[in-house]
Parts: sequence; C-alpha cells; structure tokens
Amino acid sequence: MTVLVLGLVVFLGLHSVSIVAPGWRAARIAGWGVGPWKGGYSIAAAVGLVLIVVGYGLARQSPVVLWSPPPALRHVALLLMLPVFPLLLAAYLPGRIQRATRHPMLLATKLWATAHLIANGTLADAVLFGAVLLWAVADRISVKRRAPLQAHGAPAAPSRARNDVIAIAAGLAIYAVFVFGLHRVLFGVAPIG
Repeated sequence: MTVLVLGLVVFLGLHSVSIVAPGWRAARIAGWGVGPWKGGYSIAAAVGLVLIVVGYGLARQSPVVLWSPPPALRHVALLLMLPVFPLLLAAYLPGRIQRATRHPMLLATKLWATAHLIANGTLADAVLFGAVLLWAVADRISVKRRAPLQAHGAPAAPSRARNDVIAIAAGLAIYAVFVFGLHRVLFGVAPIG
C-alpha cells in the first residue's frame, strides 16, 4: 500500500500544483521555459503513474476487503463508464460536448473514479479511486476560481460538430473494446461475465 500511496502523492500532487500554487507554476514556466517544464512534469507524472500501477498491483495481491458491493452496482458502474471515453476524446476535439461540459476530462475522471469506487470494495480500491475522485472534484472547483491558463502558443483546434460525432463514435468503440476484453487483459478483471 505504501507504493500506491507514494504514487498517488507524486501523481496527484504534481497535478495539484495549479490548484495550490499557480503562481509558483507560472514562475517555473517563465524561468525554465515551457519545454523544460513540460519535460520535467511529464517525467515526474510518469514516475507517479508507474508507482500507482505497481502499488495497486501489489495491494491486490493481499486485498483488505472493506465491503462486498452488491452485483447491481457493477451494472451501475458499467453505465457510469459509458460516457467516459467519449468525454476523454471530447477534451481534445472541441465541439458542443466540450462547451457543455466545460472540462470533459475532469468529468470523465470523476465518472471513472466513481464507477470503480462503487464496484470494488477493497482498501486499495478505496484509496486509489477515492483519492482520484477527491482530486478531480477539487480541481474542478479550482478551475472555476482561477484564470484560464495560457496555451503557451499552441493554437486551439477549431470547434466542429463532427468532432462530437468522432468523440462519441470512437469513445463508444473504445468502451466496447475495454468491456469485452481489454480490461480483462490489462487488469485481470472482466467487467462483464
């Protein structure tokens, strides 16, 4: 569990810099430059993610069961997961979905974490998915209060109706691939069956 917690501290801590220290973040970008900031950020985030994956895998070897979710919650989780991949894609494909949700990736993260939190009952699940859910809620509240971050010269993609169609179609296809096989291959758990 220590490795999982350390990974969450690194990963979510890094992703919380704009919540708790936006001025410090802006000063580092101004001092180091965008490229070095993004490079260091990416490396540190990757280390945190690897620690999360390894730590969660280790914790699953000796699970501490907190509760046994009723089978109906697995169906609820599948429904909650349905919009997750379309929302993730909509974060990069500007259109009506992006405008309506304002921050589709944060909404996807909250749905993903909630779905996994209600469908699983171990301590590792509560720590991982609970921490991610709390972070996503805090970040969404923070986004409402802080000034928009500059794209650092990156042009915004044009908003198009077809982007929504692409996000929905491709997102649902990815969802189907995960539900009907890839989730079991990657994580050892079949969501259906």
